[in-house]
Amino acid sequence: MTQFQSESDSVRRGRLLTPGMYDLNDIEIGDHFVTSGMTVTEAHIVNFAGVSGDMYDIHLDDVAAQQAGFPGRIAHGLLGLALTDGLKTRSAVRMSALATLGWNWAFRAPLFIGDRIHVNIEVVGKRVTKRIDRGIATLKLSVLNQRGNVVQDGETLLLMANRV
Repeated sequence: MTQFQSESDSVRRGRLLTPGMYDLNDIEIGDHFVTSGMTVTEAHIVNFAGVSGDMYDIHLDDVAAQQAGFPGRIAHGLLGLALTDGLKTRSAVRMSALATLGWNWAFRAPLFIGDRIHVNIEVVGKRVTKRIDRGIATLKLSVLNQRGNVVQDGETLLLMANRV
């Protein structure tokens, strides 16, 4: 297994997608890929606090985070989701996305400054919409840190172009 694989990857069925652009009709259930990585920085946390207005102490104050039982400041859960979406969007495997329709998401473990994350993505569903030139893909995403621990995971619905 590589540093970007988890145990569940070894039993995964479907194709490992190679770099390129994929329409809905190019993907199949079980297809999967791994994004590049990104290190969570203090600047990410501070900037996200400013943009979101979430100035909760455990994100901005080491002492408050330690009093809450963490070793230091933790990233906002929604920052982790935003970074996940960014890693998906800038991946060398490109989906012909028109819009994100929704998220079903879980925060499993804290993200700390210095954590390096990447995302395992798998196609778990797809269907054509009323407009045959569009479809919806359901993607399962697992965010792993540098130790291989899942810190966030869930699914997203992605409206995609569908060649006719």
